[in-house]
Amino acid sequence: MAELGLNEHHQNEVINYMRFARSKRGLRLKTVDSCFQDLKESRLVEETFTIDEVSEVLSGLQAVVHSEVESELINTAYTNVLLLRQLFAQAEKWYLKLQTDISELENRELLEQVAEFEKAEITSSNKKPILDTTKPKLAPLNEGGTAELLNKEILRLQEENEKLKSRLKTIEIQATNALDEKSKLEKALQDLQLDQGNQKDFIKAQDLSNLENTVAALKSEFQKTLNDKTENQKSLEENLATAKHDLLRVQEQLHMAEKELEKKFQQTAAYRNMKEILTKKNDQIKDLRKRLAQYEPED
Repeated sequence: MAELGLNEHHQNEVINYMRFARSKRGLRLKTVDSCFQDLKESRLVEETFTIDEVSEVLSGLQAVVHSEVESELINTAYTNVLLLRQLFAQAEKWYLKLQTDISELENRELLEQVAEFEKAEITSSNKKPILDTTKPKLAPLNEGGTAELLNKEILRLQEENEKLKSRLKTIEIQATNALDEKSKLEKALQDLQLDQGNQKDFIKAQDLSNLENTVAALKSEFQKTLNDKTENQKSLEENLATAKHDLLRVQEQLHMAEKELEKKFQQTAAYRNMKEILTKKNDQIKDLRKRLAQYEPED
């Protein structure tokens, strides 16, 4: 028996679709045959026909057959779209993205393989007794839950699903470890920033304390210097006042000494003789001036 490279479940689904397509094809062929039969019974009643009559009959038959074939092709295309819609909708339930290769639809080798598969299926179905004519239907897309879809899923997808779950679990573990590591790094960074902040605050406080101590020391030294200067100034002022008093006392003593000395000098004989001489000299000068005034011409 020819195989399509699918598992048993999918192969049965293909067989069901091929039976459906074969029945539709048989009905459409019967319709085409009926077109010819109707033509024979309705138009071919005379023994002889002209060329125009034959041409008219064939044109009418062509139009009918063309319409029937076109309708069948359109219906087949729409039917395939509905089939793809079911498959894609089920795939989207599992967040899968299916892809198709349109070029494979014209692959003669694959088409012949499908034809051989259909022939083998027809032969085997004719030999097998019909036990159950009820065909399985697809589960409604809007009914049932994950468990229903899981029960209807094929073995291959189940295995892939398990693999994906295992891989997802591994990724989740890695993500959790990464998040934990990130949290640890963030906490370490926060602790480091906090330590740096505390260290900066401690350094600032220490610098401020040192600055305050330095300012206090400078202020104390300045106050001490100012006090020393004030005391020195007071001492200098006191010394100056004392010196002034001493100077005045010395000047007074000197003045008294001069007076005493002058008094004592005046009491000496030399002083008296000198005074008498000076008095005589003054009298002589006055007398000479008077005489000189007598000899000077009047103006």
